[in-house]
Amino acid sequence: MTPEGVLDRGLALLPLALPVGARAKLVAFLGLLEKWNRTYNLTAIRDPLKMVSHHLLDSLAVVPHLPMGGTGAALADVGSGGGMPGIPLAIACPAWPVALNDSNQKKAAFLRQAAIELALQNVTVQTGRVEHWRPARLFAVVISRGFAELADFVAACRHLVAPGGALVAMKGVYPHEELARVPASAGCGEVVRLQVPLLDAERHLVMCRASP
Repeated sequence: MTPEGVLDRGLALLPLALPVGARAKLVAFLGLLEKWNRTYNLTAIRDPLKMVSHHLLDSLAVVPHLPMGGTGAALADVGSGGGMPGIPLAIACPAWPVALNDSNQKKAAFLRQAAIELALQNVTVQTGRVEHWRPARLFAVVISRGFAELADFVAACRHLVAPGGALVAMKGVYPHEELARVPASAGCGEVVRLQVPLLDAERHLVMCRASP
């Protein structure tokens, strides 16, 4: 089966209505990821079929669970790397302003080029360590996938969250040990088990309501 066919199968199983043109942009993003990965080492996954399930569908599965609030609420993807989950989220939800952060200059260059080639008007890219980032506007949701252990993620990123917002960490198996090391003040009491189509692996979303 082609990557496009796998994507169509997966999208049919997600409780998500994509806007017009989103599928084509997801396919184009997959092509960019595969092309740039040969030089920039954006992801350890080389198989385009696995990229669909492990990157595109894995990212899109979080959409129904993100507490984005009202119109104009913004999202930040910290340690975005190859653009997951931020770019698929920006494609699926064009009304969301999405900021992509990475400290690696080459990865940030890829993120900028992807936003240009995919015509993602809702995407901005910020280069540098997240601890030093002082955005003019705080975010309703700050999300990460593989950025750091949960306690470190909360400590490094809580200053980016608007009052009432959430820090959201994408994890694999239920992170018992990481949760035990997070202070109670981080408010990481909600853990959602995700159902990612065509992915035979556990995925969880840890929701933290820490205030800056």
